Amino acid sequence: MNTTIITGASDGIGAEMARQLARQHGGKAALVLAARNVELLHAVAAQCQALGAQTLVMPTDVSIEAQCRALVDQTMQRFGRVDALINNAGISAQALFSDVKAEDLGWYEQLMRINLWGSVWCAHAALPHLKASQGHIVAVSSLAGLVGVPGRTAYSASKFAMTGFFEALRTELRGAGVSVTTAYPGVVLTNIRSRGLNAAGQAAGSSGLKEDNAMTVEECARLILEGMAKREREVVMTTKGKLGRFIKLLLPGVVEKMALAALKDHVKPQ
Repeated sequence: MNTTIITGASDGIGAEMARQLARQHGGKAALVLAARNVELLHAVAAQCQALGAQTLVMPTDVSIEAQCRALVDQTMQRFGRVDALINNAGISAQALFSDVKAEDLGWYEQLMRINLWGSVWCAHAALPHLKASQGHIVAVSSLAGLVGVPGRTAYSASKFAMTGFFEALRTELRGAGVSVTTAYPGVVLTNIRSRGLNAAGQAAGSSGLKEDNAMTVEECARLILEGMAKREREVVMTTKGKLGRFIKLLLPGVVEKMALAALKDHVKPQ
């Protein structure tokens, strides 16, 4: 039995990774599905069970440390092991920093608790068990965690923080046999785009990014899982993303122009 914890598993990339793991491994897969929306979690669990997988639904708000630790504790009680932790839960945001009022800045901190601290707390709780299984940790970051994107100051900060944390952790765990894979999706066709926060910390309802060449959820999930299986350090999913990280070292101004060009006109800074 191979036990995988997936946060943010109620829809989007997390739900699709669960379905693909169930399809690949059938009865050998034990999937622990964590998110806040219990109804959607049960729907994903039913889809995975139909493919032969065992499931455990764990209502979890990763911005609360105790719930992250309970997630791992319940996994151990039910399945007795943790082979992989996929830190996928996250929230997006789109707001020019100058548009955020002082009294609304609190959502910057909350976004950091979800995107960074949720991953840190889950990883800390799972680490002894992952060492025992010589398992995998996956951190789903973003291209905004490699290149600062205008209108994404809070989001980029949280994803850059994830990038640094898991890069350091990867080196710490080299001798323990635990792989750490950081994934950097670009624009993916998921609901996270419309649920992203605006300057007031409320759901924006739309994305400020151009979506002409957006990646499908299925392709994104497949690439992440392939990277985990191969114990790759990083999964950078688009040609533009791969080029951008290297051009940034030599011609940072060019990358800044590329980042601006990715925004829809009505959300660009004036």
